[in-house]
Amino acid sequence: MCDDLTAHDALAARGLTRRSFAALSGAAALIGCTGASEPPLPPLGERSVSIPTQDGLADGFLVHPAQGRHPGILLWPDIAGLREAYKAMARRLAAAGFTVLVVNQYYRNAPAPVMASFAEWLDPAGRAKLQPMIAALNPERTMGDAAAFLAFLDTLPQVDKARKLGVCGYCMGGPFAIRSAVAAPDRVGAVATLHGAGLVSAAADSPHRLIGQTNAAFLFAIARNDDARAPADKDTLRAAAEAAHRPAEIEVYQADHGWCALDAPSYDRDEAERAGKRMLALFARL
Repeated sequence: MCDDLTAHDALAARGLTRRSFAALSGAAALIGCTGASEPPLPPLGERSVSIPTQDGLADGFLVHPAQGRHPGILLWPDIAGLREAYKAMARRLAAAGFTVLVVNQYYRNAPAPVMASFAEWLDPAGRAKLQPMIAALNPERTMGDAAAFLAFLDTLPQVDKARKLGVCGYCMGGPFAIRSAVAAPDRVGAVATLHGAGLVSAAADSPHRLIGQTNAAFLFAIARNDDARAPADKDTLRAAAEAAHRPAEIEVYQADHGWCALDAPSYDRDEAERAGKRMLALFARL
């Protein structure tokens, strides 16, 4: 997950400390990450939404092309939750022809943004704030939430219900993405995990053991430092997918954990673009 060692390595690689990274975070850092030379996005519609769940109303961010119906995508953010960086990432995905719902996984405790940027997670006070919210999440709640979020997508006029839904998850959202496919196996046709955390464990309900309960194709984009710590995980994922007869693309990227998140210290534009293209290729088959 986004632990102290990962954060320290990423900051050191960029010549930053926690304090200097915090000073750079926010809107200015986001502009620097996306790049001033980015082409303008096509017309999009977007709004904040509330989704009924088994435990109340979850808040989220919805974005889609201005016209037409498109495959629906459920996006689970990383450990710092729904914030401006993930709205920007969702807009880019929507611009490729998808209706994207980014959810606040911490809605039981607070509305988004729980954290304004990833820098807050690197601060001890931010970690202390988030730990009870993380503890409130468990597989049962995640799957219940996922079922509600996917059902909500299917109510939207901007979603093409003749096509399957897709799910993507970053960091802690990786396991959530797999559990989402289990929650609605008849609707979810593709799952992408990007620097997913905790995909393989000894637990009976480890995400890798659930692949056979889905009808999805998979993309597992693995960070090089995650692979260095657990080199057998990629082989375990491959074996699980093969045993389940589920198509899966599994690759270790030359970037560190968190490399796809625009405001993370490990953000790597080139490798993020490459992973994004592979995800688009996966979702194009929905």
